[in-house]
Amino acid sequence: MADKPSRALILYGDGLARFIHPSHAHLHSLASTANCGFLSLPNAPPSESEDDRTVREFAVLVDAFETLNKNGQFSSEVKSQKSSLIPTMSERFMGMKAAILSNNSGLKSFGEKLGFNVLNLNGLFGNSNTPPVSSIDNLASKLLSLLAFQEGKVTESNQFDLVILHIGSGENLNANSGNDVEFLNALLGAIMSIAKPGTEIRSRLLLSLVMSYGSVSKADELGLSILSTKYEKNPNLSALFPNQSYTMRGESQRNDVRQYGPMLFAQYQYAVTRKDMVETFSFEEFKECSGNLTIPADRLLHEIAFKLWKAPKYGA
Repeated sequence: MADKPSRALILYGDGLARFIHPSHAHLHSLASTANCGFLSLPNAPPSESEDDRTVREFAVLVDAFETLNKNGQFSSEVKSQKSSLIPTMSERFMGMKAAILSNNSGLKSFGEKLGFNVLNLNGLFGNSNTPPVSSIDNLASKLLSLLAFQEGKVTESNQFDLVILHIGSGENLNANSGNDVEFLNALLGAIMSIAKPGTEIRSRLLLSLVMSYGSVSKADELGLSILSTKYEKNPNLSALFPNQSYTMRGESQRNDVRQYGPMLFAQYQYAVTRKDMVETFSFEEFKECSGNLTIPADRLLHEIAFKLWKAPKYGA
């Protein structure tokens, strides 16, 4: 734990994990210095639209799924509820000030209900929907300034404690999802360059990179299974394996855990997070070498809030 509260930036590549390439050096560099693992998700409802999936998985990520979900669907009643009926981020996490940047209208509307300050992603780089590479350094600076990190310095009067940048597959830059990953890779490199060793930012920035697979099917199960390798080789021995912690909530077993297609995450803060044995940002590497293995996606925000001094203990 740091001697001062951290400030958190989450880069969320929604549906982009499939497009990670060995050439994305900054993603792999972060993984090689970070604490990595999987975030397990519940099963998707049948015939779920892409927009509904985007909102549902974000709801899980910020632990708001059970509050707003009915039978696996976001009903018109829930969507029309006044925000005063839903606990805000500030109410849940000791006054935490949180912002989300996205171009997805459904996600922005949902974020407002949760008490996020919703910012327009395009507004950070002008009128262009495709920021030139030369503007990525400026975008990185603007993102960090939302957390009161400026010119390598830390201002104690910060606008936000947590900022989430959501980049959906093909919706923010153009129809090429590979370019979205290129954008995230370049942005991550620019952020790490600003928060370089020797700056005040380095020890106060909690940086998380979350990459999901988007819509997944049974066809993905064999290649993206999070089950133990020993279990996969001999499922008849399943009775001998204890329930894994990600399948439990307190003393109760979670009845809806998807055993494949998890989110991948890497989390780094200088002198706070532990480095594991992962060398590249990939499913196979995380499964064999990650330090966190698998945790439920709805627990990540609680861990982050703890490091921001906005929760009394991890998991609270």
